[in-house]
Amino acid sequence: MGEVRKLQKKLRQIENLEIKITLTPEERVKISRKAELRSRLAELLLQLSGPQQTPGIVGEGKKEKMKRQVERAPEALPSQTPPAPKIPKGEQESKARATPAPTARQKETGAGGEGGEREERGRTCARPETREPAKASDHCPDMSKGCPAVTHTDPTMEPQPEQEDAEFTSLKASWEKAKFRLRLLEGHSDIVTCVVAIDNMVISGSRDTTVKVWHVPTATEQRNLGGHSGGVTCLSAPPPEYCRRLERSLSLSEKERFILSGSVDCCVKIWALSTGQCVKSVYTFNAVTALCFVPEGSGYIIAGSDGGKVQAWSWHTLENCQSINAHQESVTSIQSQGPLVFSGSADGGVSVWENLCSERDPLRLLHHWTGQVTGCRGDRGGRLALSPRGDRVFLAYGRACLRILHWRTGTTSRLTNHSSIAGVTDCVHQTAGILIGSCYDLANGESTLNLFSLPQCRYLASLTCAETPRTLCFAAWLTGSGGHRWVTGGHTLVVWEQLPSSGKHRSDVTARRDSRLDASLLESEGDTDDEDEEESDDYDDDGDRDKNSQSQDTAEGEPSSWFRCVLQ
Repeated sequence: MGEVRKLQKKLRQIENLEIKITLTPEERVKISRKAELRSRLAELLLQLSGPQQTPGIVGEGKKEKMKRQVERAPEALPSQTPPAPKIPKGEQESKARATPAPTARQKETGAGGEGGEREERGRTCARPETREPAKASDHCPDMSKGCPAVTHTDPTMEPQPEQEDAEFTSLKASWEKAKFRLRLLEGHSDIVTCVVAIDNMVISGSRDTTVKVWHVPTATEQRNLGGHSGGVTCLSAPPPEYCRRLERSLSLSEKERFILSGSVDCCVKIWALSTGQCVKSVYTFNAVTALCFVPEGSGYIIAGSDGGKVQAWSWHTLENCQSINAHQESVTSIQSQGPLVFSGSADGGVSVWENLCSERDPLRLLHHWTGQVTGCRGDRGGRLALSPRGDRVFLAYGRACLRILHWRTGTTSRLTNHSSIAGVTDCVHQTAGILIGSCYDLANGESTLNLFSLPQCRYLASLTCAETPRTLCFAAWLTGSGGHRWVTGGHTLVVWEQLPSSGKHRSDVTARRDSRLDASLLESEGDTDDEDEEESDDYDDDGDRDKNSQSQDTAEGEPSSWFRCVLQ
């Protein structure tokens, strides 16, 4: 197992090096060994798991080229309404059918991480009279300080296990027959670091310093938004009602949509999509690495920096409201859920903030959980992606498993996202009652999207295409007919459009199920994970790396980490 972990770490670093713009001679030598290391890793995994347990490359053996043709929108698909919460692991089935599940105390409402999902049964958290910031802690904080208000739900209204199983079976069957058409969006000259979707448009940001607007039905580039002097790292789209206020103040046309972009040039820019013009620019004094628009009160722009700082600006005045040294390393993800704001850092830490909708210091810290608590540790300079849903936050941190943090209590659990430890998870996203986790296999280079039902996180299916590279960013939305549209970014930018499963259209994607993900759905918080153990940051190449190269890498500050390679 020790050699497997070493090979896995080397391949991770090689994948990160391939993202860099310029390479040293030593780094080129490392990359040249990629095929050799992959072959050795696949051999070891075969010995450990047996011939029938090794991940295979699926498909008919012929690589289909991505299609650019435009076809009619797919027909409406079966309902994606998420079933009731799953009965906890370890309960006997007979006992579970006779008594209510303990997890039913936490009832989540709304769709995929929106503001209404802040309900919890069985207790209430009183808001203190004074609005003092809660102290950050590595352990469970005092729950009496600053918890948002909760409501009660009636357990008799929840579906019975038989109904839940029937809904899950139907949902699983529909995804096993899923068909997608893939279309390549060509135009960026460097890797795509971030994507968002608005109506029939996809907006992408790249390390080539540009933001591009794409018309999805025709797979064409509509606008090229140039203005940043450094790589674009993050994007966010304000809701239409907040766009109205800005369009009136700028005397722009009605129904104007805006996009926010953050860059390593320390600027947050606001773009009008109809004209492609930059209408506002905010200088932050720090490289911007994460961005989020919070639609509460008059609206707030929340940005994270490479130094761990979280900053807030008023959408109405564009004045800086707050600046907090929130994390020890780069802020790599910021997401909102109603009045709550979640920030994740390269050190694996997660902070939960409440937006007080005030003109000064609108963010109040509710909880802070370190990488030791979240389980996202051991890889300094990594990238933490997060997606909140009610009392839970789904975390992706470049490992084979997704972490699930219960942010009120600090307890965690694991959701297996790959059948072996050779998997890398970069993205996690929620849409229409399903959880999507990206997965990249270090052993064979296969990129996969794994689907789980919400809220119980039961495995549905895996979607893969032989020509799709590693997914570094992801966005999803539904068409007017109820079909799924996704976009994945990385070395390429690809739109996934769902086709009617009953039609004669040929799918560019292979849908399959991996029984090994069924066997280890949701593991208990007390389990240990080999992949989460602390590892040295030094690249141990069995003596073939000289000390000068090693000291040079250390001086440059983890140059092979995913996030720092993207910023270069």
